Amino acid sequence: MPSFNVQRYGARGDGKTDSTQPFLTAWSLACGSEAPAMVYIPRGTYVVRNLVFWGPCKNIITFKIDGKLVAPDNYWSIGTSEYWILFAKVNRILVYGGIIDARGAGFWSCRKKGGQCPQGARSMTFNWANNVVVTGLTSINSQVTHLVINSCNNVVVRKVKLVAPDQSPNTDGLHVQNSAGVTVTDSTFQTGDDCISIGPGTRNLYMSKLNCGPGHGISIGSLGRDAKEAGVQNITLVNSVFSGSDNGVRIKSWARQSTGFVRNVLFQNLIMKNVQNPIIVDQNYCPNHQGCPKQGSGVKISQVVYRNIQGTSRTQQALKFDCSRSNPCQAIRLHDIKLTFNGRSATSQCKNIKGVKAGVVTPQGCL
Repeated sequence: MPSFNVQRYGARGDGKTDSTQPFLTAWSLACGSEAPAMVYIPRGTYVVRNLVFWGPCKNIITFKIDGKLVAPDNYWSIGTSEYWILFAKVNRILVYGGIIDARGAGFWSCRKKGGQCPQGARSMTFNWANNVVVTGLTSINSQVTHLVINSCNNVVVRKVKLVAPDQSPNTDGLHVQNSAGVTVTDSTFQTGDDCISIGPGTRNLYMSKLNCGPGHGISIGSLGRDAKEAGVQNITLVNSVFSGSDNGVRIKSWARQSTGFVRNVLFQNLIMKNVQNPIIVDQNYCPNHQGCPKQGSGVKISQVVYRNIQGTSRTQQALKFDCSRSNPCQAIRLHDIKLTFNGRSATSQCKNIKGVKAGVVTPQGCL
């Protein structure tokens, strides 16, 4: 396999030299190769500004990172674009190993002060890409979301670690939207926002063996931001652990008219350790409580199964279903739920919900 080593084109792993252009040159040569090709980043620390890797390429590409990619010190240098590292219209790509560090701290403090700040860059994004594998990647201190999968098909994310401080704003781990056939396994998310956020148009998403926390849990939504919105369906999360997160499994939608829906979801074999809202559906989502729409949410939630979820809640109310008054939650199933608060039974709250329970369900009182 031809290998295009970024150092051959002038990249320096010295932590100082701007290596943006050598990376783009190596990509362009690999992408034009008739044979499967590799872009190789050897050990060292490479400073890179915004990198846009366009396809389609002529054959399979392996992007192998043995070194570390860091953003420049000045957060404006990548923050004025939505993307720090973007792969667009690329089919058949393997991104392997490495550490990427967006050095987000200056940007977060600008955001917290409410100053004049750039919009912030997502660390690594795949747009309109198919047959993608991301494995062994560590992303730290993203300005905003660490890893984005948008309008893609057949994506495998495994053994990734996405890390930002607990209080860093909007540093979601993984965001998936308008994509089908995404698998996420054996990964760790320690962030300031959702570990994984699942946006409109996501279908056939399978998640397993994940560790989430700190962060805001694994969220479907927020949905219903737009009146015409693609639905979310066939979502599976199994065999995962939430530690100290603000939420466990959450579905959230704005209280306004929408064509959106959520259906055929399975949450199974989950452990909650000191989680604020282990199971929550919030169809009156409005994070800053300003100008909240007061309609019933048009997002229709149905066929959601919660099975074998146990552990501890940080608040007394461990189960909350605040469903839409105009479109109640339908066919919700609670099966073998055991959530406690301070060593005793927790409580539950239900509005506008139809469903069944089976096995032992504590807290009781819902359904």
